[in-house]
Amino acid sequence: MGHLDHAAFGWLTPVLSYVMACVGAALGLRCTVRALGATGRSRRNWLITAASAIGTGIWTMHFVAMLGFAVSGTDIRYDVPLTVLSLLVAMVVVCAGVFAVGYSRDRTRALLIGGLTTGLGVASMHYLGMAAVRLHADVTYDPVRVGLSVLIAVVAATAALWAALNIRSPIAVTLASLVMGAAVSSMHYTAMLAVSVHVTPSGEPLPGASAMQFIFPLAVGLGSYLFLTSAFVALSPTTGEREASASAQQPVDSLTVRQQARPV
Repeated sequence: MGHLDHAAFGWLTPVLSYVMACVGAALGLRCTVRALGATGRSRRNWLITAASAIGTGIWTMHFVAMLGFAVSGTDIRYDVPLTVLSLLVAMVVVCAGVFAVGYSRDRTRALLIGGLTTGLGVASMHYLGMAAVRLHADVTYDPVRVGLSVLIAVVAATAALWAALNIRSPIAVTLASLVMGAAVSSMHYTAMLAVSVHVTPSGEPLPGASAMQFIFPLAVGLGSYLFLTSAFVALSPTTGEREASASAQQPVDSLTVRQQARPV
């Protein structure tokens, strides 16, 4: 039996992973609010940005937390293709849920279906990411805690989509993102408490890449994407601001036309 440490670097990885989950949730909610006030291609683009933000935030949260995961008696490596696949799964399922609430006329039904789909997808992302872990040990899971983690993921996803449909003010979005970050983090650590490891010492090298070789650079890159996109969204005008600007220009344009049409 190996000793599991979920915070090998102290509070650094839990706090940082929570921050990444909150940033992804906040950005996703703001983009969804923008999408619901837009039409056509603009709505689609905002929804894609929202899905990428939420999916990236969830994935980054998971693997930043995994930077603090250690097992006594064995090194840990990560299967690169499976790890990348877990990121794609997070993106795709969140995109499905966001588009469901963004385009469906029956929003209650879309919320339930989207929340269930997205929650199961988030849980799949987590356990697919765990399947990418390589170590000299046999890994088993407590089914009760696994089921609880899936339930938390579904509830968190449904709450996130509900917030996207009903919350508009920046303060409310901030509070909702803090709650969502806590929910996603709770799902992760509940799932990690379901893990039991029986170490089987071996001198053979483990396949895959170490966390610092692969996970850390990728997490930094995705985290940078979240913060840069957040700055872009914060600085871009809302639909109301664009309409107000257009309305302010109309009297000026009309006056210019009259002056040009006046006979000399």
